[in-house]
Amino acid sequence: MDDPWYKDGLRFTCTGCGDCCTGAPGYVWVNKAEIAALAAEIGEEDIDEFERKYVRKIGIRKSLKEIAGSNWDCVFFDSESRKCTVYNARPRQCKTWPFWDSNLRTEESWQATCEACPGSGQGE
Repeated sequence: MDDPWYKDGLRFTCTGCGDCCTGAPGYVWVNKAEIAALAAEIGEEDIDEFERKYVRKIGIRKSLKEIAGSNWDCVFFDSESRKCTVYNARPRQCKTWPFWDSNLRTEESWQATCEACPGSGQGE
């Protein structure tokens, strides 16, 4: 098997800019365990109520809602501080940015990620 193009590693240091939490409409996929952790993080004991407020169903999957009219910010993004309000319980999708398969497919896709994300291609 051939080594991936990034076999020597990639650089990334989060700048905390919050750009990955805003922008064009999209999906932040969440599973049952992530939903429970997010609900606990904000002190919501009723999972059904949490889902009514913060989750939308897309086919058979679930995604966090976005705030329409706000540059499609994630429902848990604080636009004043530019921080995630549930950072300690953020979903795996958020934890693994920018190391998504779509960003690592080719050197060109990684370069596009570096142009969109100020921390990609920087640091260790």
